[in-house]
Amino acid sequence: MNKKQTERIKQRYNRISSVFDLMDHMIRDQWREDALQKAYGEILEVGVGTGTNLKYYNAHAKVTGIDFSPNMLEKAKQKASRRPGHFELLEMDAQNLDFNDDTFDTVVSTCVFCSVPDPIQGLKEIRRVTKPTGQIIMLEHMRSDVEWVGNVMDILNPIGLNIIGANINRRTMENIEMAGLKVTHQEQLMSSIMRRITLSPNKK
Repeated sequence: MNKKQTERIKQRYNRISSVFDLMDHMIRDQWREDALQKAYGEILEVGVGTGTNLKYYNAHAKVTGIDFSPNMLEKAKQKASRRPGHFELLEMDAQNLDFNDDTFDTVVSTCVFCSVPDPIQGLKEIRRVTKPTGQIIMLEHMRSDVEWVGNVMDILNPIGLNIIGANINRRTMENIEMAGLKVTHQEQLMSSIMRRITLSPNKK
């Protein structure tokens, strides 16, 4: 894990935290709602950001949210204070989760693994903390399978990476496989740039 790179990206997210909600409209509200209504049990949201997802959990949900940006997390805490449900929001790195193995029934991520410096390590960590019978729900953007679109994303990637630390051309499906996770459902959105994915931790 590259600590210098992690710290650099953290500082970029701290810097944009005040305007992040204005930038976070790539994910449609209906996509979030459809994904999060399937969350159950002990829930971990990785990369909770400014807390955009919190309003989509039901009033009885028990959610632990983590983010490595304290400034983003402060915005999420403000939102959580106005919502029903139980929310515990913690500053933590997705690449090094401070939870025991097999802790959560559901792990959620929305547009997170574009910015995790070592995405395979992050995915291995969420696999580790998910119960063998649990599920991982992801709503992630990644490099399009449409070749010309993917090529354009490759060209544009340095812009997003340098401004906010997000890679728009991550090959997330390949990273999921390398992390040992099993895809149980996949829905392609926006020419496969966005995908709603359900994963099994694939533990025997």
